Amino acid sequence: MPELIAVTDATFQGQVLESGLPVLVDFWAAWCAPCKMIEPMLEDVAQELAATLKVVKLDADQSVQTAMKYGVLGLPTLLLFVEGAPSKERLSGYVTKGQILAYLGQNGIVG
Repeated sequence: MPELIAVTDATFQGQVLESGLPVLVDFWAAWCAPCKMIEPMLEDVAQELAATLKVVKLDADQSVQTAMKYGVLGLPTLLLFVEGAPSKERLSGYVTKGQILAYLGQNGIVG
């Protein structure tokens, strides 16, 4: 199973905002149990949608500037970026793979 791409404050611009594909960002932290629980589901989504979606993870404890810029208050938070712009909706807390796919579907990523 592919590892999710790790991004930081320093690499966020290039990896997310300038990406040619929509990017699902997982804001997480090492101490966060729900973050660890959703990671395998995110890896599945990354593999299944590799042609149309990039999935990355950002450690909110290590990259505080980016987390604050996007108003991330709870972990995990999933936020979709399309052409460098964040979606209005986000997913926070533990979610199922079905909820992740539904969120992506609402934003036109999956049919």
